[in-house]
Amino acid sequence: MDMSDLETLKSDDDLDTVSKLLRTQRYADVMNKVEDALGKDSCGALSEDDPLYKLIVDCNKLTVDIENEIVTVHGFIRSKYRPRFPELESLVHHAIEYASVVKQIGDEKDLTLVTLKGLSAKSTPLSVLLFASTTKGKPLPEDVLQKTLEACDRAFELDSALKKILAFVETKMGCIAPNLSAVVGSAVAAKLMATAGGLSGLAKMPSCNVQVLGQKRKNLDGFSAVTTQSRVGYLEQTEIFRNTPPGFRKQAIKLLAGKSTLAARVDACRGDPLGTNGKALREEIQKKIDKLQEPGVARQPKPLPVPDMTAKKKRGGRRLRKMKERYAVTEMRKLSNRVAFGVASEESSLGDGLGVGYGMLGQGGSKRLRVSSVPSKLKLGAKLEKKLKERQYTSGVTTATTSGFMTSRLAFTPVQGIELCNPGAVKLGSGTQSTYFSESGTFSQIKKI
Repeated sequence: MDMSDLETLKSDDDLDTVSKLLRTQRYADVMNKVEDALGKDSCGALSEDDPLYKLIVDCNKLTVDIENEIVTVHGFIRSKYRPRFPELESLVHHAIEYASVVKQIGDEKDLTLVTLKGLSAKSTPLSVLLFASTTKGKPLPEDVLQKTLEACDRAFELDSALKKILAFVETKMGCIAPNLSAVVGSAVAAKLMATAGGLSGLAKMPSCNVQVLGQKRKNLDGFSAVTTQSRVGYLEQTEIFRNTPPGFRKQAIKLLAGKSTLAARVDACRGDPLGTNGKALREEIQKKIDKLQEPGVARQPKPLPVPDMTAKKKRGGRRLRKMKERYAVTEMRKLSNRVAFGVASEESSLGDGLGVGYGMLGQGGSKRLRVSSVPSKLKLGAKLEKKLKERQYTSGVTTATTSGFMTSRLAFTPVQGIELCNPGAVKLGSGTQSTYFSESGTFSQIKKI
């Protein structure tokens, strides 16, 4: 609707000043030619100079004008009937259904006498009657009600003309767009062409827009919208879409929109008058949908590897025997792991059963007077242990202090602990060095007998 139409709805009360399409000469000429062509069954390859092809193009243009005219009349009806039933606009969104409800209710006060028909949703009549019983609307004057009912009749007349044009175009779709008709069907192809403004307009349109052509706003009456199909227009009326399970319809509608666009482009350039490409595209869509419905491949059980039955070389010798002796279980460990039968409790490190239990150690049931503690063979070798002790103690921390004429030395030894020694003292070696060849040695005096 243009801005001038909106201003007319607010200021004018005459329907003829708002809806002018039915009184035009173009509308009358196209409708007369359509009625004459409906009685003829001639169909073949149409060229652009053929009068039938020009008539179909005029029908496509007229369908767009009729749809716009229906929207204008719908706005006129709402503006007049809003004071009587303001909640009806939010309950019924479709223009023809709204006009049908207004025509049936009129200015009736007792709605129990009204039986609503022609509504798409089953729950909508109940909602309309419920809100109508509690509405705050006021009765309409007689002249306003008469103009509203005339507008409803005008909407019905426009809708009837639109259906007649679509029926005519549907019969000729096999000649105009054979590939598109093979993909989506003649009825849906005619509606797509009429909404897009012709075959050339449909061919220039992207597939995402073809998908929503003819989309209507759905009234859910407060129910959840989880199961509803969004972004779906005329393509939901195709046979492929209806035969597809609900879980795969989202993928199916995208495939239909993409292949319909390709088929429309083939028909626009007259590439395949026989519709072979359209049939191939339809088969491709069906194969892809069937592929989506196939169950996934079950996970196969993985077999165990074949056991290696060949004998392996086992290491033996002195090193292996030493290792077994080093990690062998001692007699004390065996007794600590055993528990005597019939004994109340065993001894523990903390007493009263707390701490580490001693098992049969020290009990009479062990049948041993004493268990000797064998030194563990897990310890390091004697040479390596000696070297570690020397590093830790003898050659460990050494401190030296110098003050004046005296020097002292502190040494840590494994026997005496901290030892204070005189660094100036000279230690004599062993053997001949301590007697004959010593630098500090002197002559010894031998007593004579």
